[in-house]
This record gives sequence, structure tokens and C-alpha cells, in this order.
Amino acid sequence: MRAPTVVLALLFLAGAPLAAQERNVVVNRVRLTPQQVAGFESRWSVRVQDGHYWYDRRSGAWGMDGGPTAGWILAGLELGGPLPADASRGNSGVFINGRELPEADVTALLRITPVYQGRWWVDAQGSFGAEGGPVLGNLWVLARQRGMRPGQAWSVYANRGNDFIAGDENGCTYFNSRDNGTGTSTSWASPGC
Repeated sequence: MRAPTVVLALLFLAGAPLAAQERNVVVNRVRLTPQQVAGFESRWSVRVQDGHYWYDRRSGAWGMDGGPTAGWILAGLELGGPLPADASRGNSGVFINGRELPEADVTALLRITPVYQGRWWVDAQGSFGAEGGPVLGNLWVLARQRGMRPGQAWSVYANRGNDFIAGDENGCTYFNSRDNGTGTSTSWASPGC
């Protein structure tokens, strides 16, 4: 008698659809839909870890919500909501693209240039200026002038050959990304390359 009960239970379970694994990816305090996450992962050949992130569309900088800059990706992506001023829980009085920097980001910038409280913009090519004002300089150029090189030749990230940011022994920094959705590539090199 027991065998038919087990068979019926197995048939019932086999007919029940498995629940899709719920993703929890939040960018700038807006939860991405499963379709947005899947589309991003497919387009860029990456696996996005569940978590809460901030993303600066203008510069391409990103980090964990409440934390400092963790890295850079392609700028201009439509991910999440607007960048919150308190995305990094900064208290430095230094705002870049609307985000108040935490001390860790200010310390990193101090290795390149003096840092002043106020509101500033930085674009994906490293150019910067006062909010609403013209270009005042370029972070990549300033870093190179200070002899800052991550090594003789380096690369920060390679993703199945699709995305990378790298540099050479002459201090040239470059970025390349291949969009699997369109088959196009985006390339950028720092001034002076």
C-alpha cells in the first residue's frame, strides 16, 4: 500500500513547477527585475551577485551600498535609480557626481591630487571639474605625472575576453568592452596613449 502513495506523491511533485530563484540585485536603491538582471548578465557575460550596489552613470564607478568605490564599469548604463548622495555613507563634504565620498575614496584621490570640499564632476575618461563648470584636469594624466603605475604591465579585469581595463609600462591606461547583445565594442584610452 505504501508504494502507490509514494508514486502519487512523486507524480504530484513532478507536475508542480519549480519556483524560479528570486534574485535580489538593487542598484541605487531600486531593485532590478529578474529580466533586467538576466539581460545585463547575458549582454556582458557576467554573473551579478545578489546585493545592494551604487552606480555612478557619469563616471562608471560602482560600489556596495554604504561603501567606497569598488571598481569601474562602462559609464552610461541604465541601471537602477538616480545615484543617492548618501550611497557611500560619506561624511567628507566632497561630492562627486552627487555622491558624498567616504574617507577611503578621499584618501585614494589624495594620492593623485589635492582634494577640496565641494561639489565636483568626474567623467568616464577621468576629466573633472567643479559641478556645472568646465574641465579643470584629468585624473589619469595627474596619476601618470606622479609616477603612479600599477606595475610594468597590468590588467584589472578580464571577463571571458569581453571586458578589461589595463595599462602598459608607459603609464597608458585603456578600457575595452564587448557588448554581446549588439556585437559592438567600446574602447577608450587615457590621454597621451
